[in-house]
Amino acid sequence: MLIFDGGLALIAFAVWIFCIIDVITTPESECRNLPKMVWIFLVIILFDVGSIVWLVAGRNWAGSANSRLPYKGNTGREAASRHPSNDRPGRRLPQNPDDDEEFLAKLRARAEEQRRRARGAEPSSEDEPPTPAP
Repeated sequence: MLIFDGGLALIAFAVWIFCIIDVITTPESECRNLPKMVWIFLVIILFDVGSIVWLVAGRNWAGSANSRLPYKGNTGREAASRHPSNDRPGRRLPQNPDDDEEFLAKLRARAEEQRRRARGAEPSSEDEPPTPAP
């Protein structure tokens, strides 16, 4: 029974830590029902109850999926425009590997090098000495 109690305590602690980090990293505009600072205090002070209330009433599940991930109605271009590395001027992230010319050129060069090595490793029929007949 002691192991079971310890396991439940460990799960509750993990959920509490997850909720603290989730409240802190959630933008203020995505917090529901209460201001973000109030949610932080509720989750920290009320431990289990605050964590469950945050997950049920405070976290915006639909809004967070639509605004952070490139699916569910968002095009890849919209998701890439919010990517942190796009804050640098002149930096453009390709949407697909097929759109990245530099990547495709490296891929072609690598494939050609592998073909050259494979051709060099296979002995041609002209270079082989005839096998002696028994």
